[in-house]
Amino acid sequence: MAGVEHVEVVVAHNERATLRVGDVFLKIDADRTRTDVEVAAMALAPVPTPEVLWHRPPVLALAAVPGTVLGRLGEPSTVSPAAWAAAGAAVRTLHDAPLPPWPGRSLDDLASRLDGECGWLITNGVLPADLVTRNREVAEAALRPWTPVFVHGDLQLSHVFVDGDTVTGVIDWSEASRGDALFDLAILTLGHEEHLGDVLAGYGTDVDVNVIRAWWSLRSLLAARWLIEHGFDPDAPGCEFDVLRSRM
Repeated sequence: MAGVEHVEVVVAHNERATLRVGDVFLKIDADRTRTDVEVAAMALAPVPTPEVLWHRPPVLALAAVPGTVLGRLGEPSTVSPAAWAAAGAAVRTLHDAPLPPWPGRSLDDLASRLDGECGWLITNGVLPADLVTRNREVAEAALRPWTPVFVHGDLQLSHVFVDGDTVTGVIDWSEASRGDALFDLAILTLGHEEHLGDVLAGYGTDVDVNVIRAWWSLRSLLAARWLIEHGFDPDAPGCEFDVLRSRM
């Protein structure tokens, strides 16, 4: 890293921080379990991932991934439909891989968290009660038995890098586990419903789109408090609260 002129803070809050120093990303996490999972998941995943340079808890050093991100929540995506389809194909490759040895979240845990977060949103006047209630009704469709697959667990479109129509890397694997395939597809297309068809074309198999829409509501309800408490704005244009409003 000789000759580096500055350090870029990519993200920082009281749980973790990511710094960019030249072509190296340094991830610092208070919970060692997350970086352990990230390293293990990247070793197992059959899709392009960042090179692990070294891992000395609580710090994980990763090489930068070439290309550009698929897009960002709240902003129009500038990549081609073929790039979105390539992302869908990469997700299918991951979901077809052998399961990781560690479990994921249970249905009971998700249902309990949904109860708690909806109550918090209403009690604290963060969102109108009818908006929360409607989205909770939509979200219920996601709370059904599924056949577990290897999921990324936080497949935001800014975690997928492409060069032209090729996926060059998928980053941030700390939430990887066994889970619902449609959850990954929902997170990838959250706030970008116009690209769902492209992703599903690349994914290459029929899915229940109503369940993906249910996951959009469920994810947005569950994430709101965490985002607010960590300095992010779910009410920014095109972000989580707009996703919830679009269900009305």
